[in-house]
Amino acid sequence: MTEVNERAAAGRAARSVARRSSHAEWTPPPNRHDPVAIIEAQDERRVADLVPIRHGRMAASPFTFYRGAAAVMAADLASTPASGFRVQTCGDAHLSNFGAFAAPDRRLVFDLNDFDETLPGPWEWDVKRLATSFALAGRDRGFKRAERSAALLASVRSYREAMREFAAIGDMEVWYARLDVEEQLGKVEAIDPGSVKRFERGIAKARAKDSVRAMEKLTEVVDGELRIVSQPPLVVPIEELVPPALAADLEASLREVIAAYRATLPGDRQHLLDGYEFRRIARKVVGVGSVGTRAWVILMTGRDDEDPLFLQAKEAEASVLEPFAGPSHFRNHGRRVVEGQRMMQAAGDIFLGWCMVNGLDGSDRDFYVRQLWDWKRSVEVENLSPVGLQAYANVCGWTLARAHARSGDRIGIASYLGGGDNFDRAVCHFAESYADQSERDHAALVAAIDSGRLEAVKDV
Repeated sequence: MTEVNERAAAGRAARSVARRSSHAEWTPPPNRHDPVAIIEAQDERRVADLVPIRHGRMAASPFTFYRGAAAVMAADLASTPASGFRVQTCGDAHLSNFGAFAAPDRRLVFDLNDFDETLPGPWEWDVKRLATSFALAGRDRGFKRAERSAALLASVRSYREAMREFAAIGDMEVWYARLDVEEQLGKVEAIDPGSVKRFERGIAKARAKDSVRAMEKLTEVVDGELRIVSQPPLVVPIEELVPPALAADLEASLREVIAAYRATLPGDRQHLLDGYEFRRIARKVVGVGSVGTRAWVILMTGRDDEDPLFLQAKEAEASVLEPFAGPSHFRNHGRRVVEGQRMMQAAGDIFLGWCMVNGLDGSDRDFYVRQLWDWKRSVEVENLSPVGLQAYANVCGWTLARAHARSGDRIGIASYLGGGDNFDRAVCHFAESYADQSERDHAALVAAIDSGRLEAVKDV
């Protein structure tokens, strides 16, 4: 028997380990962890004055709660069936963590774009988190059950069919596969002609979102000096965060951090970075679940002030999957994020790197660094029609399968999935059941806020 046949046989045999229909199951166990307690535990290592913003953003709706509750779902997924095949998982593969950005060849590509929780683990966990996000997004938009089901099934079917396609081609072909945004225009027109103009506007907005645009929005000139605009609590320049006596020392240590980060870049990127000079740094609030983790925007300039480079340094903690999938073999969690991103993305940020920072509190913290804006664009869920949500689900499912096929046994997984829709229908059932769970968990968070257990700042 050839290796390919052996891998396919292993995939079919895995159906006896985890029946495909078993993936429909979700019943909260009697000893299920308190979701609010999980959130509180995460809050302990975060910036205290930002934590209420996190709570406020998560409380806005069940969908925003879900976006911030990767740790809650990780604990729940650990008890669900798994076929035994492991891949480099995203760990937080909800629909808002996909988007467009610039590839190094300056083409606009679509891919996963958040890897804070990435870790080797069961591929099913990513698929279920993605499908459930479509269930909650559809509910948030007021779509009917049949409309939501169409998007759910599209995400899982697209994943399964793409994985079977990747199983039939060579390793290099899988590695180079990617989704160019502009090439999708014809498909968008065929599926939803009314959204073509909106799609084209999205491309134009993405291309305009770069370091020059960030310079326009985030900086000002005061007394002849370039500064980052203070927009507390979302953007706070470092000089407003520490006493003047400490500012110089902190800035000096940050320069050392940049040097350490530089060492993680390839030689040609080090040379490119060397052409830029450090100018300013500010703390910035990002995302929903990430609020409270330390994130900095770093302004550098090249030949003059009209040649800016904005970098974002974001704190990386242990993946929420680690208690259930095993610890990362990287000691630095910034490196864990970077290596996982490089494994899963078809094209990556040329300035992606990592470092360790010794903070003012004496704690060593891991960070990863990337460009702040480089044609980045995420889908506006609030503008999607039912047909648009289904089309987007197709794209996300294909993209997730491609990411998993780069690191896992695509032949075994494809064989396990098969040519029928047993797995698709099972995950669709799971996603609706887990969406119910997320709505209950969201209600528990709101109750904790109303009772005074948690503090929340809303609409920030």
